[in-house]
Amino acid sequence: MGSPRATAARTNDQPAAGMVATSDGGARLGMAFALLGAVGFSFKAVLVKLAYPYGVDPVGLLALRMAFALPFFLLMGWKAERKASFRLDRRDLAALFGLGLFGYYLASYLDFLGLQYITAALERLILFIYPTLVILLSAAFLGKPVTGRAVAALCLCYSGIGLAMVHDLRVAGEAGEVLLGCALVFGSALSYALYLMGNGEVVGRLGSSRVTAWASTVACLLCIGQFLLTRPLASLALPWQVYGLSLAMAAFSTVLPVWLVSEAIRRIGAGPVALAGTSGPVVTMLLGWLLLGESIGPVQVLGATLVIAGVLVMSRRR
Repeated sequence: MGSPRATAARTNDQPAAGMVATSDGGARLGMAFALLGAVGFSFKAVLVKLAYPYGVDPVGLLALRMAFALPFFLLMGWKAERKASFRLDRRDLAALFGLGLFGYYLASYLDFLGLQYITAALERLILFIYPTLVILLSAAFLGKPVTGRAVAALCLCYSGIGLAMVHDLRVAGEAGEVLLGCALVFGSALSYALYLMGNGEVVGRLGSSRVTAWASTVACLLCIGQFLLTRPLASLALPWQVYGLSLAMAAFSTVLPVWLVSEAIRRIGAGPVALAGTSGPVVTMLLGWLLLGESIGPVQVLGATLVIAGVLVMSRRR
C-alpha cells in the first residue's frame, strides 16, 4: 500500500539508523531517493481520487493497480529465492500469507474505500499515525509500558487528526461521510500496525526482500481474486484514463518507491529515511491542492504540523 503503510521496503528493512553512505555524494543521492520515495507514496491517494470520477469502484481500481504491480513483485521474489540459502516451508508460507493479508491487501482495500469520502490530505495524516497504533497495541497485548514521551506523541498526533477532521467537515459538509471515511482509513492504519507487529520475526528469518516480494504477491492475488469473484469482467470496460492512472499508481506509487526507499536505506540508514518520510503529509496536501482542488486552511495546516511533530517526538532516540 501506498502510504505510511507505504511498503515493506520502508518498514521491514531496519538497519542502523546512522549514516551508512561513505561519501557526501552517496549521502546526497540517498536522501534524494528517500524524498522521491516519500513523494511517490504520497501521490497514491491523489491518483486514486483522480480515477474515481471516471466510474471505477475501489475493488476494480485496486485490482488494476495490483495487476500492474504483480510482475515486479514476482520478479523480485524470483531473484530473492535464487539468493536464499533455504527454501520456504509451510510455516513460512502461512506467515507470508498473513502478512500479505493484513499488511497489504486489507490495509489497501480499506484505504481505497475511505478515499471515497475524505480528502487525500486527511487520508495521509490518518495513515501517518500507524506508529502510535503499534505502541497502543503493544501495550494492550504485549504488556509493553507506554512512556511519557509516547503519551505526548499520542496527544499531538490525535489532536492533529481532530483538527484535520474539522477542516474536512467544514469543506465537505457531510459529517456522516467524513466520519465513515476516517473510520475506514483508520482501519487501514490499524491493519498495517498489526502487520508491523508480526513481521519482525518473519523478516529476521527470511530477509526483507523475500517478505516484501511474497507478501506483496499474496496481496496482489487477493485483490485480483476479490475482483474476479465480485465483479463481472464487463466492468473492466473503463475509460483509458482509469488504466493510465492505475498504471501510474503501480509504477510511481508502488514499485518505484519500494526500490527508491530500499536504496535510500542502504545508502544512508533507516533513521534519515524515516525523517524524509515525514514530508509525506505535506506533499499529499500540496498535491491535493494542485491536482484535486482541495482547499488548504490554517486548521488543516496546524493539524498536519501536530501529527508530524507527534511522530517525530515518538521516533526520536533517547
